Amino acid sequence: MSASTTATIASQVGPAVIGLRAGSRGGSGVIVAPGIAVTLARNIRQDELTVRVGDSDHAAHVTGCDPTVDLAVLTLEGPDLPEPIAWAVGEGVTIGSAVYALADPAGRGLRVTPGTVSRAPSGLRGPSGRLIEGVIEHTAPLPRGSGGGPLVDSDGRILGLNAIRQDGGLIIAWPATALRDRAATLASGRATAPPRLGVALVGPRQARRLRAAVGLEPIDGLLVQAVETGSPADRAGIARGDVIVAVDETAVSDPDPLYAALDAATDSDLALKIVRGSRELLLTARLGGES
Repeated sequence: MSASTTATIASQVGPAVIGLRAGSRGGSGVIVAPGIAVTLARNIRQDELTVRVGDSDHAAHVTGCDPTVDLAVLTLEGPDLPEPIAWAVGEGVTIGSAVYALADPAGRGLRVTPGTVSRAPSGLRGPSGRLIEGVIEHTAPLPRGSGGGPLVDSDGRILGLNAIRQDGGLIIAWPATALRDRAATLASGRATAPPRLGVALVGPRQARRLRAAVGLEPIDGLLVQAVETGSPADRAGIARGDVIVAVDETAVSDPDPLYAALDAATDSDLALKIVRGSRELLLTARLGGES
């Protein structure tokens, strides 16, 4: 990785990197289409915000968010916006691949750091608990407040958005394969997030332990830790302490079958088998409407 390549990336990609200011928790983003930028959903505090683009501030508003992949899409206002940066399409990364991380933390100035992919792209659970495939772990260091900035290849194409700082200075980036199509859909004003059940869940190992602690038979399933008021789960009668053991007649021993059923269900009903104490109940969650 040469200094000249880093300088080229800075000049080609750097102008499209934005810093999030008022209306946000700070962080960075990148322009991916004319007047359209992406960042992490967790960076957003308000629908209207101010972003730093180069040496000037621009008004922006949130066009859409998909918390399942921690993605927010912004529409930027004002003239003379930089050219967008293209997503990488179809190119995989492997251990040792050269990458470049860019950020403008809260609009305090551009950072560009080179690094390499330190682990073969793999699956990792995102903020909502759903598995995100193709997650990239890399060594390009970044200061705090850089989340949402792009990770690019040596041609300046976006491989992903930097999202998680790990022990030892490694960074996790949500991959372009999970973000690119969702970003385009959100920019058009359509929703991309699947239906929500409206529960906080505890995994099967902890669920068995908690049931055993109160003298109940340990069973495989997902323990309901909390229920959102007015959600499909609340309307179905699911309560804190219930254990979801099956969804649409498919046994649930980890969250993935439940998420798969939600992804496929859209506005249909979801049949849930739960255990409440020692009783087995069949409940129907209606996913249409507000959740």
